[in-house]
Amino acid sequence: MQNSKTQQLDKYYLKTKRFFLGMQGTDGLLFKVLVYGLLVGIGFVYLFPVIYMGVYSFKSLDDLLNPMVNWIPTQFYLDNYTKANNVLNFFSTLMETLYVTVLPAIAQTAVAAVIGYGLARFEFWGKKVIFVLVLATFIIPPQVTMIPRYLFFNELNILGSLKAFMLPAAFGQGLNSAIFILIFYQFFRMVPKALEEAAQIDGAGHFRIFFTIALPMAVPAIIISFLFSFVWYWNETYLAAIYFGDALTTLPLQLQKFVATYEKMFPAEMGLDGNQLNEGIKMAGTILSILPLLVVYFITQRWFVEGVDRSGITGE
Repeated sequence: MQNSKTQQLDKYYLKTKRFFLGMQGTDGLLFKVLVYGLLVGIGFVYLFPVIYMGVYSFKSLDDLLNPMVNWIPTQFYLDNYTKANNVLNFFSTLMETLYVTVLPAIAQTAVAAVIGYGLARFEFWGKKVIFVLVLATFIIPPQVTMIPRYLFFNELNILGSLKAFMLPAAFGQGLNSAIFILIFYQFFRMVPKALEEAAQIDGAGHFRIFFTIALPMAVPAIIISFLFSFVWYWNETYLAAIYFGDALTTLPLQLQKFVATYEKMFPAEMGLDGNQLNEGIKMAGTILSILPLLVVYFITQRWFVEGVDRSGITGE
């Protein structure tokens, strides 16, 4: 009788232990609560600014001045977006932003793929030196080379045009090109050489092997490199303002001039008449400036995660 009670207690203890700790310590309730708690906390830190901007962008001036209105506006107020759209000249500026970001991103991705393949598959004199120089372009702060590059572009007479972004991208010197070269380098090193040897036996040359075997297998690396390039060129305001001047503009550049442009378009009058620039209008302008990036992310989320996982960008 005593033994049966002891066995029942042992079974109950084992069931309780498995429920809370799991079979291997990583599939129990406590571990899941800890992991999901961390994910929710980290996710909230990243999502809170977006939620804050979204809520305040729909607030009217009365809601902003009312201390009782916090997270839920009393009305769905869209006039903030109307004014922000007019200030940013949204659709025209969006087309210009895509022109300034997509083309350099494509060029940078293509050139990084070629350089990464060459470093991964060929042995030649000076390869290590070139590899060190590639890393140096990432380590050296861009502020160090900004003035010499500006003077060089001025001599070439390409300031104020897209060539100021396209030329560095075409020679592997775009925004953080070294990272993408390393991504392709690591990816092509993981491709079995037996595939290329078999293609060479069939009479394929290096160019055909690169375009018909290497590139199709490097789709994850291409996706991740293009998306990162796209985002970095989109968010680049310092170099864009210096190189483009008033000839070209982007949504982030227009957002920097948002207050000054608003004051010109909607001169503030005496009293709270709704024409004054308030936090709701500022948040609406910010939402409009990042909205295309959010749309791109939600559309390409599955390919983006797959690219990060398969390209080895985490360093694994």
